[in-house]
Amino acid sequence: MQRRFWTDEEIARLKREYAHRQTGELAREFGCSIARVYAKAGELGLHKSESFMESDRSGRVQRGKQDARMIATRFQKGQTSWNKGVKGICGTHENCRRTQFKKGSMSGAAQHNYVPIGSERISKDGYLERKVNDDHPVPARRWVGVHRLVWEAEHGPIPPGHVVCFLPGRRTADPERITLDALELVSRAELAHRNHPRNRDPELAKLVQLKGAITRQVNRIAREAKEKQS
Repeated sequence: MQRRFWTDEEIARLKREYAHRQTGELAREFGCSIARVYAKAGELGLHKSESFMESDRSGRVQRGKQDARMIATRFQKGQTSWNKGVKGICGTHENCRRTQFKKGSMSGAAQHNYVPIGSERISKDGYLERKVNDDHPVPARRWVGVHRLVWEAEHGPIPPGHVVCFLPGRRTADPERITLDALELVSRAELAHRNHPRNRDPELAKLVQLKGAITRQVNRIAREAKEKQS
């Protein structure tokens, strides 16, 4: 059923009756689809009344009401479900089982990018890393720095709050040169102190001190000038 336009009489009737009548009834009487009635009502800014929405005629589930339509489809006490004893909702047919995703299998980008345990790579920070497992949910945690593995092989797990790092001037990504004598265990606090710009570059530390002295002098001159004006 198609309608190309609405007459003035139909629009007036829709405005009068839309709020308290079922849309399906109006669609049948107008000779058009329910979607077309909804579209026209939306165009006119019409809405169902609150009393209609709270009534059974709205078709909505009403809290506390026992409707025959709801009772008929309700699961009855003692009723046996159709899929009792069936593991999952599929997989019983051999064609279905043949195409099911197998545990541990990979496809797409995961399969293309996969490398086996023991593979090595250079991290974005320039450290040599080795893959130690395939199970960690965070892919990056499947890799561990080789320098850390070398240290732990001799001393065991790294204590909490500490890190293994290279001695000054000994950092390398060459596995042959990552040896115990090139490594040390330090606390994170000590590492943060070492990595502070003032401690990493003596010249920069002097510039920071000079900048502070100049700032203090400028502030002093400005303060004295303000005091003279007052």
